[in-house]
Amino acid sequence: MIYLFLIAGIAGGDLALKWWVEKQDPKDFPRELEKSRGRIWLYRNHNAGFPFGFLEKYQQVVRLIPLSIISGLFGVLLYLLPKKGAQAQVQKLGLSILLGGALSNLYDRMVRHYVVDYFSIRIGFLKKVVFNLGDFAVFLGSGILGAFGLCLDLRETFAKKTAVMETAAIAAAATESALSRQKEGISAVKIGKIGKNRKAVIGKFSLRFLRSFLRQRSR
Repeated sequence: MIYLFLIAGIAGGDLALKWWVEKQDPKDFPRELEKSRGRIWLYRNHNAGFPFGFLEKYQQVVRLIPLSIISGLFGVLLYLLPKKGAQAQVQKLGLSILLGGALSNLYDRMVRHYVVDYFSIRIGFLKKVVFNLGDFAVFLGSGILGAFGLCLDLRETFAKKTAVMETAAIAAAATESALSRQKEGISAVKIGKIGKNRKAVIGKFSLRFLRSFLRQRSR
């Protein structure tokens, strides 16, 4: 339930800021946000398309594509809601943040027929980009999901490499054990042969001694 509240909070907060910006006099924009030391500027921009005005002339497409994507993501979230565990929690968090921002912008496209962008961060290349809280939430949620997916891939790759190394170590140990047993078998065979040779020598010597003794008695 907390994730649904998170979605509503992000979407509601962004829509409230958009409503506030729309009520302002357009002549007051752009302007520096107070106490931001010039790092954040406020705007009152209307974007009828996707970011940077992409496809702004195709309003039906601009509305239907986000609607389809958001519907699919909501289905994934509903599937994950009953699930427990750290992996599901991270996925639900990322999806909820993403959906909160996406819903706010979808409302703009459906009702206003344009998205209200109202602030810019005056740092590096971001100076040229004007966006809203919904955009930031979409970026943040996507980043969480992407980073988590990357971590899972790295962990899986590490697990596979570890399994391969363990298998190689077991195989090496088995080979060494087999060689050791083979050497022990060879040594046992050599010892057996030496024992047989000793017995043969002793037998021959005893036979010669007995013959010599018998000859002396016969004389």
